[in-house]
Amino acid sequence: MPLSEHEQRLFEQIERSLSEDPKFASAVRHSDPKFHARRRIIVSAVLILAGLGLVVYGVADSSKLWLGVVGFVLMLGAAAFWMLAHKRSQTAELRSVGGTATRRTRRGNGGVIDRLENRWRERGDFDR
Repeated sequence: MPLSEHEQRLFEQIERSLSEDPKFASAVRHSDPKFHARRRIIVSAVLILAGLGLVVYGVADSSKLWLGVVGFVLMLGAAAFWMLAHKRSQTAELRSVGGTATRRTRRGNGGVIDRLENRWRERGDFDR
């Protein structure tokens, strides 16, 4: 159902006033899960490169072979951190800016229980 002209003008006015409020914009940006996931992906890429550097240095200097092992473990941990951050960036997440209520939805095919729960929620109670 399209909005009336009056409702559309009110909606645009609300959008303008919210976009001009720096405190609100900051709160929305910091509650965005994709913002945090992007930062985690960058951090994990830097850690992977640092781990690779430690592996190369540890192999080059045979007396510090243990440093190569530490670098490899660091690379594995950073790769796992990257995979988790990438997975979080793919999920849609709704949050209230100032509140505590959250609702998370997963993309892709959920399990059988998830599909049954969705069907139950979307059913029509026509017998009332």
